[in-house]
Amino acid sequence: MHEPLHVPFAPSAHWTDGLTLESTLRDLKLNYSEIEVSEPGKRLLERFCFDERLPGVILLEESKFVGMVSREYFHETMSLPYRMDLFAQRPIRQLCEYVTANVLKLDGRLGVLEAAQRCLDRPPAAVYEPIVVDMGSGIYRLLDVRRLLVAQSKLYAMATVRLRQREAEVVELNEQLAAENSRLGAEVEITHRIQTMLLPHEDELAAIDGLDIAGYMEPADEVGGDYYDVLCHRDRVKIGIGDVTGHGLESGMLMLMVQTAVRTLLTHDETDPIRFVTTLNQTIFDNIDRMGSDKHLTLALLDYVNCGDRGRVTICGQHEEVIVLREDDRIEVIDTIDLGFPLGLEKTIAPFVSYQRLELQPGEALVLYTDGITEAENVRGELYGLDSLLASLKHHRDRSAREIQRAAIDRLKAFIGTQRIYDDMTLLVLKQQCATTGAPSTGEASDG
Repeated sequence: MHEPLHVPFAPSAHWTDGLTLESTLRDLKLNYSEIEVSEPGKRLLERFCFDERLPGVILLEESKFVGMVSREYFHETMSLPYRMDLFAQRPIRQLCEYVTANVLKLDGRLGVLEAAQRCLDRPPAAVYEPIVVDMGSGIYRLLDVRRLLVAQSKLYAMATVRLRQREAEVVELNEQLAAENSRLGAEVEITHRIQTMLLPHEDELAAIDGLDIAGYMEPADEVGGDYYDVLCHRDRVKIGIGDVTGHGLESGMLMLMVQTAVRTLLTHDETDPIRFVTTLNQTIFDNIDRMGSDKHLTLALLDYVNCGDRGRVTICGQHEEVIVLREDDRIEVIDTIDLGFPLGLEKTIAPFVSYQRLELQPGEALVLYTDGITEAENVRGELYGLDSLLASLKHHRDRSAREIQRAAIDRLKAFIGTQRIYDDMTLLVLKQQCATTGAPSTGEASDG
């Protein structure tokens, strides 16, 4: 059997004091207790009697992991009449079918927050069963679920503090703009520069594996209320598009708050799409309330994972339709009305939030837009409409993401002509790249 790992703890410190948002299961306080299944059953009872805090015992056969028995399951099973007398002298391996159940084994490198979620995803009867932690090199330790939940609570508290700090920074920036500039024009100029700086850069988009991405944003005023972003954290890509009511300085500031909060939640490894949107809503609601504003926004958030031969996308939140250009020349239009609720209107929106998953094959594309595209008017007061946008996208679907985007905007501008633009216009094209070539196919095409 392996020797226990001794982790020093300061006498006056709590074991959670050294945790960070990047902490893994290896950083937690783990239990060590192993026994060979060739030993008699009474040895298990002796282990549990010797240490009343021991959550379970790891079972080995010739020093190799074969299972785990928890204190609760053991005592529950052995409390049956004659059960302990029957198995006391028999090898533990004969007990396994009675006392081993619902074993959850996790890699020690797994983050605390993800591990807690996996733990809570178990059947209710197994939620508090101890977790086997694989430390590598054939070494295993046990984690009491209560300790895991304490660590999870600690990390959520830390994330909340950081999120509030980011909120305070944005509010402070707004206050500085109001105090240091005597004219609205100066405030608008500063905010516009910040907004522009926060948009994803071409080199960032080009570095994203699996996707060919092109984005376009044109505000109606110098500062717009449209939001779009493409953020990477580890192997995850978070894509967002939204529209704040109105435009101008106040809408632009709210857009900045959304961008900051989205990046913060992503960096803090919030992977559940529903929790992501509901936490974001609560943050925005509180800020809008503090500002005394009546603004709110629609927002769709997409999680993208590159699976090599295809892309996997999760859509969450309410915004305009999500357009999917399929390889067989079909166009799917996904209505997001039932995937969320406008952010900032209500403090709690969890009952209204859902998500939808889809896959992108090589050459297929997602197109996201704001209503400034479809509701643009020409000099006769006619609306551009979704059908006109779909016609342009279908005509150029075989081109690169940038060529699809440019063709769509060129056709839109030709329709608008000399008419004034009344709303911000945003268009984002994301095309799944071929796994072999790393780039989408292109062909000759002209807009009809």
